[in-house]
Amino acid sequence: MQCHAQLSSTFYDRTCPNALNTIRTSVEQAVSNERRMAASLIRLHFHDCFVQGCDASILLDETPTIVSEKTALPNLGSARGYDIIEDAKRELEKTCPGVVSCADILAVAARDASTLVGGPSWTVKLGRRDSTTASHPLAEIDIPGPFDPLDRLISGFANKGLSTRDMVALSGAHSIGQAQCFLFRDRIYSNEKDIDDGFASIRKRQCPQEDQNGNLAPLDLVTPNQLDNNYFKNLIQRKGLLQSDQVLFSGGSTDSIVSEYSNNSHTFASDFAAAMIRLGDISPLTNQSGIIRTVCGSIN
Repeated sequence: MQCHAQLSSTFYDRTCPNALNTIRTSVEQAVSNERRMAASLIRLHFHDCFVQGCDASILLDETPTIVSEKTALPNLGSARGYDIIEDAKRELEKTCPGVVSCADILAVAARDASTLVGGPSWTVKLGRRDSTTASHPLAEIDIPGPFDPLDRLISGFANKGLSTRDMVALSGAHSIGQAQCFLFRDRIYSNEKDIDDGFASIRKRQCPQEDQNGNLAPLDLVTPNQLDNNYFKNLIQRKGLLQSDQVLFSGGSTDSIVSEYSNNSHTFASDFAAAMIRLGDISPLTNQSGIIRTVCGSIN
């Protein structure tokens, strides 16, 4: 399923030597305008890779022949940053037309986003090509959900070749970004033992039992704009916002990993970087497979 062989960090060195700088400029601009965009760009790459592999299928718009992944439940009304990717693509087409794939732009943008909010950096492997198809049904099935129990999170990542440790490390991306009220309402009104009372009451202020479905709350209440290990410290205090966050520290097999990351920011950072590289390795289209799209939202 994984095919790492043809991906290489030097893929564009001859054909588009300025590619990485061009992408970085677009991402820097976007994140300086809005810190939250860093989280959105990391999530876009993640949601792309979990559906048909890292092939930019998430970017394709609806057409008579394509049912877009953008309208699948995990993406509808929440996936964002499409325009940042298109912006980078437009700039790249000026200097190296038909060379850099949208799939690679997503992978590079995720890395750049991490570094811009205090997270780790890593060397991005390149050479992915773009799909000519999308899969709305797979987007509804394969992307992990905010209500998933631990065993389902573990198996969902394992299906993509990612270990339980990778899953916990990648969940640490929830150290940045925000979630909508309707996705954590059940948890904050549950009166369960796995949520801190004070935390629940703070969150209830902006998330009433009825209405206000789209109200946003930060996934990490301590440092909402820094990609750091505070997310894991929050879990130990029962202050995870989503059920799928708190379930990582709830008496199960991942408690020890959460404890380790909460105690050691360097271990978290290096594991996060390594897991992001493995995420980017999921089933890429290479060589003669796929195409290089001219505009990321459509097939040439």
